[in-house]
Amino acid sequence: MKKALLTQAFILMALLLMGQAKKPILMVVPSDNYCIERGYSLTAEADGINKVFPDYRKAMQNDEDLRMVITKMGSIMSERGFPLKDLEQALKNIDSQTAEISVMSSKSSGASITESPIEILKRTARADIILDLDFNIKRHGPENYITFILKGLDAYTNKQIAGASGAGKPSSAAAVELLLEEAVLSHMDGFNAQLMNFFDDMFEKGREVTLVIRVWDNAGFDLEQEYEADGLYDMLGFHIEDWMALNTVSGRFSTIDATENMMRFEQVRIPMTIERRGREIAMDTRRFVSGLSRYLSAPPFNIESKIYQRGLGEAWLILGEK
Repeated sequence: MKKALLTQAFILMALLLMGQAKKPILMVVPSDNYCIERGYSLTAEADGINKVFPDYRKAMQNDEDLRMVITKMGSIMSERGFPLKDLEQALKNIDSQTAEISVMSSKSSGASITESPIEILKRTARADIILDLDFNIKRHGPENYITFILKGLDAYTNKQIAGASGAGKPSSAAAVELLLEEAVLSHMDGFNAQLMNFFDDMFEKGREVTLVIRVWDNAGFDLEQEYEADGLYDMLGFHIEDWMALNTVSGRFSTIDATENMMRFEQVRIPMTIERRGREIAMDTRRFVSGLSRYLSAPPFNIESKIYQRGLGEAWLILGEK
């Protein structure tokens, strides 16, 4: 009991500090395995290949056990100070977003943007952490019990940041949500401690995001064109890397790919907050890349650019025009 109280106290202190920046939002989502095994799936083409994706809307409409378990999981996390977004409400907001994406196409080939259901969900719901939940109700004689696998996924990077799994005690009377509560509670201190380690890392090293630089096909220049800026005569791509080194936390970023028309930066650590009009406000991927956009719009570059935010943790800066 004492350990649980201390854990909750540490979580509360950390969230109060985080509230000055941006309080993390969590959302419980059924795992791919749970949905596909039960027929809550759809097939769509991605990168020229037919792939099977979970159909969250079908799952929520047809699986009462799932609805109760997600509600109970949300209650468990809310009691520990973690605000949750509701999956059903998020699904209702997807239709308008999907319509917007469906009319976007590339200027050169007319290709459309490919997104999986979880990418659409993360972009629409804008949750910081996805709680990926898989569970099974099993029988032991006349009694039922529940097994579960819970993974905490950083919605910005898709990296797993926390995990727990276990089984509850058999019962002949308890409802499904109570079976889950009994199975999960003994694992929550460890799970929450893993979440806190992730939050501590964010405050120390910055939020990890991805940034992609592209060039419109009518731009009239590419990333190998040379400019003199800040006393250095170098290619545009290297000037961009210099800006990244100066504006990321402790200069942390990795150039994964670089050509004359594209650069991809991963493990980009951006500050958690930014000062604006005398106040500290939350920094996000779009605000961060807008700083690079302003830098390139000034002399000697005088380059217009368009910002496209692809999900929470990835932004594209397309050079040449708005």
